[in-house]
Amino acid sequence: MRIGLLGGAFNPPHLGHLKLAELALQNLELDELRFVPTAISPHKPQVEGTDFSFRLALLKAALKDFPGPVSIEMAELERGGTSYCLDTLVTLTEREPETQWILLLGSDQLPGLPSWHYFPRVMELASIAVAPRPGFSDALPDALKNAERPYWSGAPGEIVWLPATESPFASSILRYRLGQVSDLAEKVEGLSPQVMAVITAENHYRE
Repeated sequence: MRIGLLGGAFNPPHLGHLKLAELALQNLELDELRFVPTAISPHKPQVEGTDFSFRLALLKAALKDFPGPVSIEMAELERGGTSYCLDTLVTLTEREPETQWILLLGSDQLPGLPSWHYFPRVMELASIAVAPRPGFSDALPDALKNAERPYWSGAPGEIVWLPATESPFASSILRYRLGQVSDLAEKVEGLSPQVMAVITAENHYRE
């Protein structure tokens, strides 16, 4: 099995996340793609008042009509605490030892990759696929250039490229916009109608 892992807080999940998933399914010959919501992200500050149950409801809404073999991987929410990628890969590898894993990232995450928690061990368990994002460099850090490959063989330790998402959306900006609109019935660019329906019903992200 070739499985892609798209991790994040998904607070809220936006069209850029869905585009990245779509590109991965189109270009990596995946059998399945799993969205992996974090419990506590080691890379981003927690947002007050947004518990995992609400983020999970948003993610389920975002994926309701998504075309393709996608699911939600609960390992990090079930484990709790800080969600380190390595811990998740160890859990999944023990549970599904024959599976080939590839992490899906936007190019905004490239500069910080070498500083991830036990990153060399991460690369022993999985490969990485990167999609360029508007406004961010698509240059690999020098320490990772030897891992670059033209395509993913299925082996761990490889870094490959996906087409650009062409998506300018970021969850932090969307949270701000949601807090500024006078009426949550207004359309917020970057969020699907299904996600907006959940946010509106809960009157969430209001200042």
